[in-house]
Amino acid sequence: MRKISSYVVCACIAASGSTFAADACKPAHDLKTLVPGQLTVATMVIPPFSIPEGKGIKGVDGQIISRIAEMECLKLKPIFVDTRAVMQYVLIDKADVAVGNWFRTAARGKVMDMSEPVYIDSLGVYSKTGVKDLVQLSREDKIVGSVQGYNWTADLQKLFGNNLKLYPNPVALAQDLTSGRVDVGLDSYSSGIYAQQQGALGGYKIVHAAPTESVKASIEPAQIAFMYKKGNDQLGQAINANLKVMRDNGEVGAALEAYGLSAQDSDVGTPREIE
Repeated sequence: MRKISSYVVCACIAASGSTFAADACKPAHDLKTLVPGQLTVATMVIPPFSIPEGKGIKGVDGQIISRIAEMECLKLKPIFVDTRAVMQYVLIDKADVAVGNWFRTAARGKVMDMSEPVYIDSLGVYSKTGVKDLVQLSREDKIVGSVQGYNWTADLQKLFGNNLKLYPNPVALAQDLTSGRVDVGLDSYSSGIYAQQQGALGGYKIVHAAPTESVKASIEPAQIAFMYKKGNDQLGQAINANLKVMRDNGEVGAALEAYGLSAQDSDVGTPREIE
């Protein structure tokens, strides 16, 4: 797995001889957090986006939020919890921000504030043949599997009807796919690529779904955001400003590439919400 070089933003300056003055790190913004000097991040284990690493966090989201903490001279403290508890930790002031491949949705925006898009996560097709055309696939007598609750699920139900099987999570889908109980899987492109890097889904071709008007997510991929408590404009403005710097200098693209994904997915387009 490739890693991009770290950026040093805090340094100690020599006062005299072998003694040093206090930390000379200058934060990019005047930012207050729940714990002074610390950015507390709620997340869950969701490779390749959020992965525990000792007392820290790696993965695409982990690398980006860690860099933002550095830019603000803050110590990063990740808290790994069950997926259903991540947002709650922010709402009850146990964490400043939530990360972990969270889609920008209209429903989520009613209870949380969302950063500008960090990157996009596209619909992928997992098959032995490399098929991309969803309409063509729907005309074949094949069982197709996907995951409940994704932004493409409702459209896939209309397109594939009774030939679509839904699973509670990507692991369950992958198990049925490799066992032959499902012919083709439709899930996150990035998750599939990462699974192959870890030795799973051998013999399967994972490709981006071809743009299909009846499946909106194939035309407008989900935009991923960091979530924070409503009204915390100071934090939101700092995150957005730092994301712009990282997108402009290529750090967001490099974080994607570090986990085998495409830097092109840092080209997020105009912010939008999934209805």
